[in-house]
Amino acid sequence: MITSKQRSYLRSLANTMEPIFQIGKGGLEDTFFRQLDEALEAREILKIKVLNNSGYEAREASDIICSELGCEGIQAIGNKLVIYRKSEKKPKIELP
Repeated sequence: MITSKQRSYLRSLANTMEPIFQIGKGGLEDTFFRQLDEALEAREILKIKVLNNSGYEAREASDIICSELGCEGIQAIGNKLVIYRKSEKKPKIELP
């Protein structure tokens, strides 16, 4: 479980990031989850854009992704969400 101070730190890291994934009309599929899992292992923190035609709200998509991949939902504002999971092999982000 992440504390509010750690969550704030992760939000500040994600502030300058560009979304590298989009959730579109294809929705949340197994291949999408596999790609997210690999990207989380490599980067630890991801910003995802939820398109209007996806049928999901950012918070809803964040909850589904986090329950599927075992990650933490850091932020869901507007149509963007940020998720975090500590890398098992090579941790890069040092939480306060």
